[in-house]
Amino acid sequence: MASENIDFKKGNGLVPVIAQDFDSRDVLMVAYMNEEAWEKTKQTGKAHYYSRSRKGLWFKGEESGHFQEVKSVLIDCDNDTILLQVHQVGGAACHEGYRSCFYRQHADDDWKIIAERVFDPKEVYKKS
Repeated sequence: MASENIDFKKGNGLVPVIAQDFDSRDVLMVAYMNEEAWEKTKQTGKAHYYSRSRKGLWFKGEESGHFQEVKSVLIDCDNDTILLQVHQVGGAACHEGYRSCFYRQHADDDWKIIAERVFDPKEVYKKS
């Protein structure tokens, strides 16, 4: 797929990306890509995103080692949303230490944690 097929213009240079486990089909996270992140993802076979908070390219797993090997790429009918089907190395996509960023569920007018932590973020993201 050529990058001109992805409509980066609609979102001011960014498109949403859904990262889904290739085997289980669990949704792991939602992020954004710009053209640079898309090109790096194609070149390396590992997910790269655009970090809105860092305002730059972000290689998923650069700090934690929990990177995403891309197995399949799909695009929606409007060419402005990408679905990455990935193998999540290390078992966790979420920086909070959970397999999925969607580890809380709304019930009884509150948010309940419904998953087990895979790793302790205080240990993984130690800042020197």
